[in-house]
Amino acid sequence: MKQENKSLEQLTVAYQLLRWTLLVLPVAIMVGSLVALFLWLLDKATHYRFEYGWLLYLLPLAGVLIYWLYRLGGKNAEKGNNLIMDEIHQPGGGVPARMAPLVLLTTVITHLFGGSAGREGTAVQIGGSVAGWIGKKLGLTARDIRILLMTGIAAGFGAVFGTPIAGTVFALEVLAIGAMRYDALVPCLIAAVLADIVCSSWGISHTHYHILYTGVSSSFVPFLKTDFLLLVKVILAGVAFGLTGFLFSWMIHAIKYNANAYIKIPWLIPVVGGVMVILLCYVVGTRDYLGLGVYSQSPDGVSIINAFSGTSTISDWSWLWKLIFTAITLGMGFKGGEVTPLFFMGATLGHTLALLLGAPVDLFAGLGFIAVFAGATNTPIACTLMGVELFGANNVLYYAIACFTAYYFSGHSGIYSSQRLVVKKYNQ
Repeated sequence: MKQENKSLEQLTVAYQLLRWTLLVLPVAIMVGSLVALFLWLLDKATHYRFEYGWLLYLLPLAGVLIYWLYRLGGKNAEKGNNLIMDEIHQPGGGVPARMAPLVLLTTVITHLFGGSAGREGTAVQIGGSVAGWIGKKLGLTARDIRILLMTGIAAGFGAVFGTPIAGTVFALEVLAIGAMRYDALVPCLIAAVLADIVCSSWGISHTHYHILYTGVSSSFVPFLKTDFLLLVKVILAGVAFGLTGFLFSWMIHAIKYNANAYIKIPWLIPVVGGVMVILLCYVVGTRDYLGLGVYSQSPDGVSIINAFSGTSTISDWSWLWKLIFTAITLGMGFKGGEVTPLFFMGATLGHTLALLLGAPVDLFAGLGFIAVFAGATNTPIACTLMGVELFGANNVLYYAIACFTAYYFSGHSGIYSSQRLVVKKYNQ
């Protein structure tokens, strides 16, 4: 009898695997294709902004347009990623299908006119919107829709960065601090891998980052292959990365709260935000902190790519300027994600810390890239895996130490207000 039960269990597993593959397939195809379209439009918008610098002065008007687009057709889609997370935690009104086109359009508008924002939030919202729509059309149960929404998050994240493994774990890890539910593990993996394949099939390529540092043996204990002095430096940097993630999370929430509290006319909020961004460009004397920041208009400008080299254009405070630009942009009503700006903050801060501590610049830029993100989103495992997918596995020990340290020092807050606290990071 026991053997029969085991055989039946395996058949059930096989059935569920086949069922979820069929359910996830349309999600992955649609999300991968929409993310490909989004990335193509984003690239075009960035090049147009570089070519026509006067577009920046229309940023306040672009903010008004974004406000009215959501006012006329957005409804609860305004909540963005938090709406998807709320629906996974406690099913309610569902994730509207209009979220995908709205966030795609408004994010491109934000980037075209010079807002400092990212792309992860848009991709995740596209994924959640598509998954929610398919779940409703198929008449799935609330439990199945919950899992399908998680596959949408994984598909969007995996496709937009080209990191399907990190996308899988991110979808499981981001919902709650200190806990992961594995019932969606395989569906999320299928969705992330397929969406990444579909996105790449459209001819979309992702930025490649390189860490040339391969590690050296400890000078104190030669037979050990770990540089303990470097480990100490990584831990110190991890603390700084975690505090940066905390500062960004606090600032973006504070700006959003105070803007709504003190600016009584809602459509004026993005107008004020747009003016502030324009003025900040004059204060810092550069436009390198606008847009994604993956690369700059000038080959030697401040950017994520240049943070991995020893270029002198990156100042000690480049990370802070990007933090301020992004917090104002997103806190004042413009659309886009937070993650790529977090990459920028982390990479430039890592660059600065490497020069200060006498550490490898490319390694510390890479550590900051993933660790500030880990601290701000409370997803250290996903970010460690992202490091492996983006930079290779040679320095995985340092990735983990930086991400886990940043996770602890970022506190219990994060950029997602709907993220739940299940297990505290420390005993009190």
